Amino acid sequence: MMARWMAMVSAVVLASGCANVAAGEGPDFNAKVLAAVKSMPAGGGYDGSDATKNLLPGACRIEAGQVRVTPGRAKPSFCSGATYLVLLEALDRGNEALLPVIDHQDGHGIFGRWNANGPGAAKLVADLGAGVNFTSWEKARPGDFLKIWWGDEIGRRERGHHVVYLGHDAGSVRFWSSNQPGGYGVKSVPRSDCKRVLFTRITRPERFAAANRLPENDPWLARMLREDFPWAEVARKCRVVD
Repeated sequence: MMARWMAMVSAVVLASGCANVAAGEGPDFNAKVLAAVKSMPAGGGYDGSDATKNLLPGACRIEAGQVRVTPGRAKPSFCSGATYLVLLEALDRGNEALLPVIDHQDGHGIFGRWNANGPGAAKLVADLGAGVNFTSWEKARPGDFLKIWWGDEIGRRERGHHVVYLGHDAGSVRFWSSNQPGGYGVKSVPRSDCKRVLFTRITRPERFAAANRLPENDPWLARMLREDFPWAEVARKCRVVD
């Protein structure tokens, strides 16, 4: 089964690499995201504990301006940690500000923003001007990042999942992430299980070079651990389009 799914990912990588890109978007970053997914290991187990989060610093480093990712060092894994390793692998170049640190707090630093409850990754991309956030299934492309909410709550009481979108049909959605219980891999779930979705497409990856210019923390994202938030506020903060 896994071999068949990875063959599908390979086909999507080739197709995405040939896709037309709108003026001003630069190279098709989605193809790089899918290539990064293809390079990731399989399995390893899922665990959302702080101890698992603290494996991430040992799985990525900067050497001569190049991002080096060794995802096998981050097993077991969790969803936003897995997608962040894919992001770093796809970016290729970066600086120390992008690297996770031990006991990284939600809303603090770059990984802390990406890892926050609610729309962490979408808010980071919006603040950097590095891409677009949208909710339309019809506009989604393989290689987009996707936040899925399994319920109506956003923030403190939410139940959610962060993934790399691979495709969908009328009844289901396919994605790659670290999934319960197996860890790294591809999964398909009914679309009816997704109470809310937020896609993030990175179109200006070079904007991550300025990530170290952001404030040390994002108080709004940090509050996601303690408070609930309405969708209208999320959409405004993250500049979400339909």
